[in-house]
Amino acid sequence: MKRITILALLAFLALGSQAQSLEDLLDNTIGVEEKTIPISATFKSVQLINSHTTKTPKTDELIFLISHRFAYLNSGFSDLFGLDNATVRFGFEYGINDKFSLGFGRSTYKRNYDFFAKYALLQQSKGAKEIPVTVSIIGETNISSAKWPDSNRDYLFAHRMSYSAQLLIARKFNSNISVQLMPTYIHRNLVQTALFPNDILAIGAGGRFKVSNWIALTFEYHHMLNEIEASNTTTPLSIGVDLETGGHVFQLFFTNTSAIYAAGYISETSDKWMDGNIRFGFNISRTF
Repeated sequence: MKRITILALLAFLALGSQAQSLEDLLDNTIGVEEKTIPISATFKSVQLINSHTTKTPKTDELIFLISHRFAYLNSGFSDLFGLDNATVRFGFEYGINDKFSLGFGRSTYKRNYDFFAKYALLQQSKGAKEIPVTVSIIGETNISSAKWPDSNRDYLFAHRMSYSAQLLIARKFNSNISVQLMPTYIHRNLVQTALFPNDILAIGAGGRFKVSNWIALTFEYHHMLNEIEASNTTTPLSIGVDLETGGHVFQLFFTNTSAIYAAGYISETSDKWMDGNIRFGFNISRTF
């Protein structure tokens, strides 16, 4: 009888101890809120290939970007398969804060100066607050400083200007795949004839597929929604590879456009992949 009493007492104490442990566990979890975790590194560079990405510099960061678009690969050995000629852009982008950046650049294409502002509207996140996409908006003003052609036409300074606005909508599906959509509006103060629209609507798509910790494949495509045959334009298409090395991102690619700003490469590309008019190009970015 004593043994039964002792065993019953020990069982009661064990159950009481387990109940107390469970109660302590519940007490520790009550009041703990699920955290919101932002999704980072959707893209590693502020530049996809030609287009901007949703990425903005951090506060007080300065990104220096060098871009080259060489001549046609089919130009032959005498021009070193296009390497003898190139359009070049030097650009800077500065982070006012983690969401807002300002930048400018100078291109040899049309001797163009571009000035832009980018603002991050949404950040993809998971957890307590789930946001499915990252969204940024960018507005750009371009000023061409090229000499006017010889003609009897009276040109104004306003004729040198063009503008673009893009909504950048990106989603990182997993650690390897990121995709970005780019609805775009372009306005050009000067066009060749009345047959050419001053206002252009376009939609772009691009993406990044991570192959390893420092290599990723990229693509980019834009389609004008109000393209006309008289303009002799085509859709810009680019495919490439990103190489990440510390503070540098090297981007190597093939493209059919020579302009390096939105109003140029979206509305003025006339070279076609099917005709063999393909250019090799690269971007190099350095963060300070």
